[in-house]
Amino acid sequence: MLTIKVLPNVYQLMTTGVNVSIIAEEELTLIDAGVPTSLPRILDAIHHLGRSVEEVGTIIITHNHFDHIGTVPELRQLSGARVIAHGADLVDAPSQTPYPGGVRRLLRVPFLHRVRRRFVLEPDDVDVHLTGGEILEPLGGLQVIHTPGHTPGSITLYSPERRLAFVGDAMRRHRKALDLPAKAVSTDLELSVESLKRIAGLDFDTLVFGHGRPLRRVAHRWLEALMERGGG
Repeated sequence: MLTIKVLPNVYQLMTTGVNVSIIAEEELTLIDAGVPTSLPRILDAIHHLGRSVEEVGTIIITHNHFDHIGTVPELRQLSGARVIAHGADLVDAPSQTPYPGGVRRLLRVPFLHRVRRRFVLEPDDVDVHLTGGEILEPLGGLQVIHTPGHTPGSITLYSPERRLAFVGDAMRRHRKALDLPAKAVSTDLELSVESLKRIAGLDFDTLVFGHGRPLRRVAHRWLEALMERGGG
């Protein structure tokens, strides 16, 4: 387990292949929830901050994919936290789950219904359905920016006060460059490019990703370089 202090009161927990961000204010806010096996690591990280799981008040989901929602049921039960996600990622019909075609078809198979519950949050699993444009309480006002492409309801969470953006899987970080989200697990890469333009218009110093380490200082320059390459 590796926990990185991104900024004061902002931490990134690197779990199995995916990140969970923790905002430690009067109450705790989690951004994303890892895979189902991440729960012990998340609880351990919270304890290492001198806090308890009961202090988790809000869980914000950047997008409705299995590696970002895995511990939501358990965390919700342990803490009573409200769960927040964009409404475009929340559907009842298996034919409309926020995955590309092949995975979506697989999740329609009747005997995989129980597995599907671990792959997607459904509308009743989420307390607040976002549309984009909302301002949430953490970090002096965390702006919800709808950045579809990886999924229909992907969001970026932007703190003007901290010049910080949590981008989920709207882009990927390689060692020396940024790239579009992986095509194999994205629903619309053309939309992803438009969303990157929206993020590039923000005033930020730091980007926090769904996978990999945060990017500081050179974050805006790296994103501009990606846009100059045409988004990918």
